[in-house]
Amino acid sequence: MASATSPTTGPLLEVRDLRVAYATGVLALQGVSLRIGAGEMVALVGANGAGKSTLLKAIAGLVSPQAGEIWFAGKRADAVEAPDRVRLGIALVPEGRRLFARLTVAENLTLGSATNADPVHRREMLERVFELFPRLSERARQRAGTLSGGEGQMLAIGRALMSRPRFLMLDEPSLGIMPRLVETIMDVLRRLHAREGLTMLLVEQNVPSALGLADRGYVLQTGRVVMEGSSATLLGSDLVRKAYLGI
Repeated sequence: MASATSPTTGPLLEVRDLRVAYATGVLALQGVSLRIGAGEMVALVGANGAGKSTLLKAIAGLVSPQAGEIWFAGKRADAVEAPDRVRLGIALVPEGRRLFARLTVAENLTLGSATNADPVHRREMLERVFELFPRLSERARQRAGTLSGGEGQMLAIGRALMSRPRFLMLDEPSLGIMPRLVETIMDVLRRLHAREGLTMLLVEQNVPSALGLADRGYVLQTGRVVMEGSSATLLGSDLVRKAYLGI
């Protein structure tokens, strides 16, 4: 049986030969492996159905793999439940935001700190989120269900940040959002990466935007990693240019 603690110092996150199956038995992930170092921003690109969301959910503990390992900060993350992964420092901003529509902005944010109920922590993190997204401060008492798409995405990101994660995963943060607010959100992600060193894994339909923001990336096709490299390498590859950029 594998040890629960990695014997050597390695990347912040390492996924080893991960396999996840749909209820039908068809594999959604077919032996995916990747490594992300502390402070990196990594893009995960691929067509719809490639397994990108499934991989993020598996890392977060929302789906169970049939085989493989997930290591985080030298520990076996796949051996613990989803709430304990949040305590380890893993946070996910899911596709579609998944907000509590009837609760206020402030209440949604407070739920993001459920794994750390210390009032000082909550106050500090609320101040940080409101500084990153002033619109959320203006709408603190407004119900989440009345927000625009862009404001809702800001809230979803803010809620994830409330747990003070070491590793933030974002699933399609620009989907269904007007371009002006997309740029605001991308600027915040750029700031979190460049100024604060937050480690991130970004799934984004806009491949040039994702690779322009990230240090490097992985290309996922039908549940397999088919290419990895620096953002410049991927943007210049025939595979990415033909399949995702239409060139």
